[in-house]
Amino acid sequence: MYRFHDLKVDTNLFLQLQDLSTVLSAHPDLTFEYNFGSFIDKSNMRITASRLWDTAKEEFKIAGYKSDVFLRTIGTLRYSSMHAMKEYLESVRESDLPKFSAQLFALFEDIRLEERIKADRPGTRRSFDVRKKYLKHKFETDLIAHATRGLELDELFCLIYLLIQSDSPDPSFPRVNEKQLTHLENLKPIIYTLYDARSSADIATIAEKIVFRLDGTYNDTIYEYFTFPVNKIEEIEKDTLFDELTRTDDVKNCDSEEVNNDDNEFIDEKFSTWHRENKNDDRKQTFLQFELEVGTKTNIMGGGARETEDADQAMGTIQGASGKSKKNDYSELESLDKEQSTQGATSENIYGAENKDAVKLIKESEKPSNEDIQRYREYVGAIDALKRKLANTIKKTIEHKKNAPRKDLIVGRLSKKLLPIVLDENPRVFYKKNQESKEFDAAFTLLVDCSASMHGKMDETKRAIVLFHEVLKQFHIPHSIIGFWEDAMEVAENYQPNYFHVIHSFNDSFYHNNGPKIMQLEPQEDNRDGFSIRVVSKELETRSEKNKFLLIFSDGEPAAANYDQNGIVDTNKAVSEARKKGIEVIGMFLSDGEIDESEDITMKNIYGKERLMIPSVTELPEQFAPLLKKLLLKTI
Repeated sequence: MYRFHDLKVDTNLFLQLQDLSTVLSAHPDLTFEYNFGSFIDKSNMRITASRLWDTAKEEFKIAGYKSDVFLRTIGTLRYSSMHAMKEYLESVRESDLPKFSAQLFALFEDIRLEERIKADRPGTRRSFDVRKKYLKHKFETDLIAHATRGLELDELFCLIYLLIQSDSPDPSFPRVNEKQLTHLENLKPIIYTLYDARSSADIATIAEKIVFRLDGTYNDTIYEYFTFPVNKIEEIEKDTLFDELTRTDDVKNCDSEEVNNDDNEFIDEKFSTWHRENKNDDRKQTFLQFELEVGTKTNIMGGGARETEDADQAMGTIQGASGKSKKNDYSELESLDKEQSTQGATSENIYGAENKDAVKLIKESEKPSNEDIQRYREYVGAIDALKRKLANTIKKTIEHKKNAPRKDLIVGRLSKKLLPIVLDENPRVFYKKNQESKEFDAAFTLLVDCSASMHGKMDETKRAIVLFHEVLKQFHIPHSIIGFWEDAMEVAENYQPNYFHVIHSFNDSFYHNNGPKIMQLEPQEDNRDGFSIRVVSKELETRSEKNKFLLIFSDGEPAAANYDQNGIVDTNKAVSEARKKGIEVIGMFLSDGEIDESEDITMKNIYGKERLMIPSVTELPEQFAPLLKKLLLKTI
């Protein structure tokens, strides 16, 4: 799995930006992602935020991402003219400055949209103020660098930005080349008209004048500061993106019905089904609606729709759901076709949108070989001291609970502490001995990452798995052990095979001769963690035990086909979904040396506080034992 950048995704921030994009755009199908520039891609239904903010401090990063989302979802989506943008790109097509012309329009349009957004939504002002502060510092730094290196048009672009965003009416730039200062002075009358721009067409006119003034004088810019706000704009037909995303296509065929009026008997009289006397102002009218995409155009008039009544929606409910009416008032409900489409969407991709092509394949464990049995005995001997220490601690705890008297009871043996008789209205001064110990009311699933990166770590991992199995078996606690991986060699379009190697299921976890099957776990290929967690959580959720634990052995972030940036986010969602179902999920990171800060951040972004960072895989059994002890004592 190749990665061209090693940037860690903050899952909480990513999900927040995704929700922000969905809500502000009012379009649930639009997805959010990070990219090298902020734009709207209608063909792929996505809104992007620039990776420019990745290396910024936390305050600037969050404000930068949010301001990108504001500009695209509130600004570009509703207030930018696609026709004006296309005409601008067409007019500068023959220019020798394509990068500069696109970035200049993007800069000017963002400034216009920013003012419009702040007027509509004052709460966005803080994010834009932080954005402006960061970009001013960035362009001041870049200006000096470009002036030193002789990148003339890049230098002029920085000057244009700093002039527009300056707090003084006539800013000075002492460390800049005279040529760029002269051009800036000549362009000022055009640049200042930006403050009077009211539309994308006005912005296009201003940018076009500047481009044609500079064309032939400079070579194009080297660096890219802003991207054009709309990707593949030539495919867009409507004037605004909001209309484009919500438009309904015309019928595919354009033929019309031929009617011979001489051969038809008709009465030229209207019988309207609507009248002001039966107008229904108090009720929401949501009867069945249809949109025709294919069909012959006829001369039937369709403007005489009647007002709906309470019974209409009830009848629609019976027809749509084949149910029995309960004489409820359905006037406030959404229309059935919309409601059913929503239900249909939730039923699809039950393992997450990122895993829509993932296929679950179960691999049953085989009968252990003599070699497996021999190695298992060696592992049992190696962890025997840890096992006995852990078992003795748990037994003592159980014994203590068994012998501990129950106090403050209504009936039983009279206590020596009789003061509550005087002080309390309902005194409890009795106790009982020999309380029966509670049994372990718990079920465990151990999910083992069998990706290729586990080479060199699997042997020590097996020692911890053996400890896990032996301790739980001794206390008769049901558990399952499953290895997971994705076969990268078999991945095809719309097909991502994910194998689940079932070493122990809940049904056979107590069998004495099944332990050696653990030796069959081996490193394979990729790992799609989010999908695997959802699959095993589904089984664990059905267990009747009060306490359910899912432990994951992993050595890093998920890596699978089309699962790079969104893998961490998807896995975090899977963990959150499992925890909402009452399953306690704990991630255990297996390192082969000192733990890097970025590795800890990755595990934190996936599992939050419930993570165990193990610096050396050789320490896994010793560090795993206290965790297992803590979880078991919680269930007593």
